Amino acid sequence: MLVKVYGASVRGLSAIPVTIEVNASRGIKFFLVGLPDNAVKESHERIVAAVENSGFRFPSKQFVVNMAPADIRKEGAGYDLPLAIGILATDEKVKLEKLSRTMMLGELSLDGSLQPVKGALLIAIKAREMGFEHLIVPEQNVREAAVVNQLKVYGARHISEVVRFLNDEGGLLPTEVDTRAEFYAQQTEFDFDFADVKGQEHVKRALEVAAAGGHNVIMIGPPGSGKSMMAKRLPSILPPLSLAESLETTQIHSVAGKLERESSLIARRPFRSPHHTISQIALVGGGANPQPGEVSLAHNGVLFCDELPEFSRSVLEVLRQPLEDRQINISRAKYSVTYPCSFMFVASMNPCPCGYYNHPTKACVCTPGQIHRYLHKISGPLLDRIDLQIEITPLSFEELSRTAPGECSAVIRERVVRARRIQEQRYADSKGVHCNAQMTSRLLREYAAPDEQGVEMLRAAMSRLQLSARAYDRILRVARTIADLDGKETVGLPHIAEAIGYRNLDRAGWGE
Repeated sequence: MLVKVYGASVRGLSAIPVTIEVNASRGIKFFLVGLPDNAVKESHERIVAAVENSGFRFPSKQFVVNMAPADIRKEGAGYDLPLAIGILATDEKVKLEKLSRTMMLGELSLDGSLQPVKGALLIAIKAREMGFEHLIVPEQNVREAAVVNQLKVYGARHISEVVRFLNDEGGLLPTEVDTRAEFYAQQTEFDFDFADVKGQEHVKRALEVAAAGGHNVIMIGPPGSGKSMMAKRLPSILPPLSLAESLETTQIHSVAGKLERESSLIARRPFRSPHHTISQIALVGGGANPQPGEVSLAHNGVLFCDELPEFSRSVLEVLRQPLEDRQINISRAKYSVTYPCSFMFVASMNPCPCGYYNHPTKACVCTPGQIHRYLHKISGPLLDRIDLQIEITPLSFEELSRTAPGECSAVIRERVVRARRIQEQRYADSKGVHCNAQMTSRLLREYAAPDEQGVEMLRAAMSRLQLSARAYDRILRVARTIADLDGKETVGLPHIAEAIGYRNLDRAGWGE
């Protein structure tokens, strides 16, 4: 007897449908073909135990299981459920009527309970595209899969519930999620607010400029000056995620298995803060079955690297290509996958190994050579991709003791959103450009050309402060954003002057 059951495989950000053909005949052997990996090959023993511990008798037959298409490697334990259902169907324990209209996935425990799998959202999207009526997933994955409309999604805790459902004996009900209502309700919920930050008004202003233009930022200051605290509050002033951005972000987290159990769509921009001991693969993605790294998990959000010089030089250098291309390509022998990684890069660092160079009250104990080596752990090409370089000084006792709250994130976010809308309209016809940080040289000449006073200020800055040539374009991009925040069409002298003030590391003699 031949039975067909339907599952899916996830590769990158796409799902590939897999047809599982189970043929039963006389004998006692079990053959599994169709390029399965070790986890799939080992499924036989799990399925036997799960079936028998669920109150069914495992058929005493010879099974030949083919997983098509045969040229795609089948990875992971998500095929346990369709394999078990196919085997039970050959023994007439499961009716065949619903199988042709149902896609299913799930890992089986030895007691028959279902364990969560990765990529349920992508598989749900593929199931709808292929015209399936039902999708059965583990209960832990049901909310993310139920985001897809025009598809009945069921969350199962045990294989016996799936059998009863397929036999029209009840057992499962479709899960419905009011996606839009939940999405918009969560968008205004933030754990951190800029109102908690005392003083440091120039740093808040710099982060507002960065958020408004999508600029990368590095903050330089001694320990305890508030670098990490303010970086964690940056997502609270970024423009809210759109539904399209949210769906793309949720897909990446689904593939990585990073979604919380009760999550449907991710409503807030991600904030990822990897430790400085992170490896290259963990940062940009990879592995035998390529998984997204931290740069992709930060897509549409913020990637924060605290104590940047403590990261290994090789790890920092692999950041250059994702920052430039806003996507990461991972190639393997027979295929390659592409993950998006358009994020704001925010970094912090001490000004020297001891942390107290330029400190107003504490003396630095580092030699000039130590300071030079410490600062030059960050290469010029990486600094080229950072628009704002902000020096932070610690607060005085008087500033710390003030009780008046600062400006709240909601007020700052309103200004940021207004500036972003101006940019969206400006770059509506420019493919791949959505904010000022992404401007090409042609767009810089067209939209960021300063007035005569601004040109004179730039000329003076280049000569007197000995700013590097690479700082020129960065200054214009930031000045364009400052002008947008001011609602000005033309980049003027005040905008250029403020933008120059955010280039601390480019000044000759800094750190020497």
